[in-house]
Amino acid sequence: MNRRQLLTALGGLGLTGASVAALRGDLPGTGGDDGTLPMRLETLDARGSTAGETAVPAADRPTVIDLFATWCAPCKEQMDALSTVYEEYGDRVAFVSVTNERIGGTLTREDVRQWWQTHDGQWTVALDPESDLMAAVGASGLPYLVVADASGAISWDHAGVASAATLRTEIDRALPET
Repeated sequence: MNRRQLLTALGGLGLTGASVAALRGDLPGTGGDDGTLPMRLETLDARGSTAGETAVPAADRPTVIDLFATWCAPCKEQMDALSTVYEEYGDRVAFVSVTNERIGGTLTREDVRQWWQTHDGQWTVALDPESDLMAAVGASGLPYLVVADASGAISWDHAGVASAATLRTEIDRALPET
């Protein structure tokens, strides 16, 4: 049984602590393309984002991870707080917003780009059509926010909309002391 199957089985039993242990690297061999963090995701060409790939979380600085969907009304509200906080932290913190929506059929890359533009996205936007990132962080709904410190350890996660003040507090906790 591989780690993804094990975590899925444990999650089905409600044993989400195993997922946290995997995220923090407490299980041997975690991290990479097997559904654990860090993982690489496809990025879109959109304002603040370039087409290609990105590591989530970033390897060199704290990372704010925003899980969203274009159909999600609270995700639109979350973008206001994210935009405010993004402006304040600049390059000291990496931001990435990730949708698990599948491109094709009724949703195109252009649809995501337009949603991104409309809701003031200015940082990296990525695709996770298999929901690997959602599973890795134990997200049960959208929006879902995660803050990882510079080492990649998850320092905070939150289901639902979080205020800019809450985001600032959690990002400050993840920043290295100077």
